[in-house]
Amino acid sequence: FYNALYKIEMKKPNGGTRIVKKYYNNELIKLKAFFDNELEFYKYYRSGSIYLDHKYFLRRKFDIKMSLDSYYFETDRNFATSHDFKVAKILANDLIQLYLENQLVMIDNKDTSEKSQVKPKMKQIWTGSKVSLIELLYALHAEGVFNNGASDLKDIAAYFEYIFNISLGQYHRTFLEIRIRKGDRTKFLTSIKESLVKRMNNTDEGV
Repeated sequence: FYNALYKIEMKKPNGGTRIVKKYYNNELIKLKAFFDNELEFYKYYRSGSIYLDHKYFLRRKFDIKMSLDSYYFETDRNFATSHDFKVAKILANDLIQLYLENQLVMIDNKDTSEKSQVKPKMKQIWTGSKVSLIELLYALHAEGVFNNGASDLKDIAAYFEYIFNISLGQYHRTFLEIRIRKGDRTKFLTSIKESLVKRMNNTDEGV
């Protein structure tokens, strides 16, 4: 296993994630090819059968009719049996497959993380009124949608000022003016609700 792992990593190409993923997937294909070529022995070994053990795993008891690999004839027959290396190969391949699949998952997770941190191509500028933004600020704080409701109003206000590059000024005073409005005190929230409902209705109607 460690020898195969060393070879895999030493031959890994330099390049982007697409090239490395293709390389690891090709290594998985090689494992599948070994499995396909040794399917009958896989079945025998995985099922826990023992009726051929006297031929597979006893020294000097090889059967030439059992499709022996050529490397067996180069081994020390006082030490090796005809199929002990295949079992070692199966055990190693299981670990190699796990390693390769974990590497692919790590690459995918890294890609997802990097994509989530990509800066937007166009900066969004708040072109509505400052009063509307403050109304939204208080609504979101009241709803507790940031950090499970643990964020302070001033922290959310500072965040709004940062992402929209805007100064909210004395937003506490502005909120007081919003509270004493006559008529609809949540003018902006009512407006965006109506706009969203209208868009939904238009979508439903195929407009």
